[in-house]
Amino acid sequence: MTRQDIHVGVAGVGGIGLANAAWLRQAGFGVSLWSPRGTGLAGPARCELHATGVLGGSFEVQVAASAAELSRHADVLVIAVPVNGHKAVFDALAPHLRTGQTVVVSSMSSLSALYAYELARSRGVDITVVSMGTTTLTARRAASNEVKVMTRRTRLGISALPQSALPRAKALCQALFGDVFDEDANALASALTNINPVAHAPLAVFNWTRIERAENWPQYHYMTPHVASVIVRLDAERRALARAFGLHVRSIEEHFAKSFNTRSEQLADIAAELHASRGGPPGPTDVGTRFLGEDVPYGLAFSSVLARIAGMPMPCTETMIEASSLITGRDLRAENDLIDALGLRSETPDGLLERLR
Repeated sequence: MTRQDIHVGVAGVGGIGLANAAWLRQAGFGVSLWSPRGTGLAGPARCELHATGVLGGSFEVQVAASAAELSRHADVLVIAVPVNGHKAVFDALAPHLRTGQTVVVSSMSSLSALYAYELARSRGVDITVVSMGTTTLTARRAASNEVKVMTRRTRLGISALPQSALPRAKALCQALFGDVFDEDANALASALTNINPVAHAPLAVFNWTRIERAENWPQYHYMTPHVASVIVRLDAERRALARAFGLHVRSIEEHFAKSFNTRSEQLADIAAELHASRGGPPGPTDVGTRFLGEDVPYGLAFSSVLARIAGMPMPCTETMIEASSLITGRDLRAENDLIDALGLRSETPDGLLERLR
């Protein structure tokens, strides 16, 4: 089967969805885009994407009007929506999935891949679900059909459900996105590899007045030494949690080195290095920012539940969840719709690891 014979359906029309679609088209794959919210790409069955940055050019893609249409012709489905939309997207896709399809979750948090895998199996459908610990590309949507692709990561980890499908899944991802993938032990390792929650929550809380005033604030410039020290402490708890489940995940400093080829060893110095070399990206200017609205419920609160079933304390993480909830006036712990859907509160470490085989 040639690349022209492989069709990829991309769920999501934000920056990451558009960037993935453009990347896959320039690599020779057929691509369809679907907007789960019904916004962003409506009307014609085809549209032309315009990409700038590390990937430049114009690329024609198909536009699917529904989950059923997206899945109908897709050999591979790429989920490129914010994690607070994962459950809804999987629920919409579930009746239309076919045995033999591969679903790539980019990026996966809060074990959303396990939800998709078990949902399909409950319907008698045998799929492979691939988890990416982060996205292959970083991007921002400039318009409904325009995207600026800022970075292509040099290395990132993936896992698969079932675990036995990992070699085939890795080969597929290499064909789709290039030879940049390392193998994670399982989907939990992929979830805990994501450093966004430990980095984003302190950045948002400690720069909240800038967000409220909609100021222009470059993130790495405001990852000051004291803010960086909080991030490092949260990161230490994240890695300790992984060890409680018999897993190893790289540090936030190692993440930046692999993603952006940084040379500094301390996080504050890495932030200064990135600001000097890249400038932004700009920090959020909306109090509804995903830095708290997604990364706290689906990252820190998820880790808090795992810590409780593992019987280990995470005081810094708990403090950051409470501070984030306090400043937003929301119960961010309660906003994760995957924890109860997966039955995590009554799970055991061994039981969860068995489900991830």
